[in-house]
Formats: sequence, C-alpha cells, structure tokens
Amino acid sequence: MKRNGSAVWSGGIKDGKGAISTGSGVLKDTQYGFNTRFEDGPGTNPEELIGAAHAGCFTMALSGKLEQAGLKAQELRTTATVSLDKVDGGFSITAVHLDLVAKIPGASQETFDKVAKDAKENCPVSKVLNATITLDARLES
Repeated sequence: MKRNGSAVWSGGIKDGKGAISTGSGVLKDTQYGFNTRFEDGPGTNPEELIGAAHAGCFTMALSGKLEQAGLKAQELRTTATVSLDKVDGGFSITAVHLDLVAKIPGASQETFDKVAKDAKENCPVSKVLNATITLDARLES
C-alpha cells in the first residue's frame, strides 16, 4: 500500500507561500508558509500534519491491540504534540508527546498500560519518527 502527499512552494523561506495536498483530496492546496509554521498564521504546517498522522496511527493501533486483548474501546481520544526545535544550526523534530484519554469497559490499569505502551512503540508512524516519543495515558471509567 502506498499513499501520497504533495507540496508546491513559491518564493523565499520567509516571504514564500506553499500549498499542501493529499492524494485522497482531504487536503487540497491547503496553505502553509513561514507564518503558519513559526508564527500563528492561517493554514497548516508539517508538524501539525505529523501530529495528526501520529495521533491517528497510534489510536488505531491501540484499538487493534485492545481487540487482541479481548477489549473494545468506548472512546479513545489522542492529541499528539510535535516539538520542532533548533538543533545544531538547523531545525529538528525532537519529540512527540501523545496524550490519550480512554474509556474502555472492563479494562484493568495493568492491561491498559501494557497495550498503550505497545501501540506507542509499534504503530507505523512511531517507527518512522526519529524523535523521543512519550505518552500520558489515562483510563476513565
């Protein structure tokens, strides 16, 4: 299976403008630029998209791990916060923090912690990122 995304850029790093699209068309010519990445301008940025991808991948992987453990989530809500830091004269994504709130009928804390950790370490997006990935996972009743 292969999926694709694309970007078009015109101009310099600070005065330029770009557009990001996905093969599915969910994003089509969505604006991005210096102000959307390093300030609070309208549009998106690569870190936000990585965060959404990581949150989606992790949450889906967790659902599968729970199913393997004989459990089914009522609700899983994940936010991924991606850190972009200046490192050695350039920028690097240095960390992703996953914040999970889960409602899983019948789940013990021990099983929940085990499957959440497994999903964090083994979802495909976690595997591709060269960053420290942390997780706060709360089981609600």
